[in-house]
Amino acid sequence: MTDQKPELRTPEETLIEFPCDFLIKVMGETSDDFANAMVQVIQAHESTFDASKVDMRASSGGRFISLTCNVHVTSKVQLDSIYRALSEHPQVKYVL
Repeated sequence: MTDQKPELRTPEETLIEFPCDFLIKVMGETSDDFANAMVQVIQAHESTFDASKVDMRASSGGRFISLTCNVHVTSKVQLDSIYRALSEHPQVKYVL
C-alpha cells in the first residue's frame, strides 16, 4: 500500500461539473408577483432562463410558496451570483 494524500481543494473549487442544470429552491411569503420577481432575478444572471422551468408549490396553509427553478449554469461564479441575488431579495425567506 502506498501513501496517497487526498487532493486539497481551494475554497473556489467545487465538486459540481460545469456547465450543468442546477435546481435552486426559493421560498417566500405568497404574493402575486413572487414567481415573476424570482424569474427576473435569475434572468439577470442567466438571460436564457425560461420561466417554464419553474415548479411552484404552496404551503399547506397557503401562507408560503416555494419555487424549484431548473437553471442552466456555466460556472461556480455564476451560480454563486444567482444564490447571492436571490438571498438578498426582500421577498425571499430561504434559498436552497
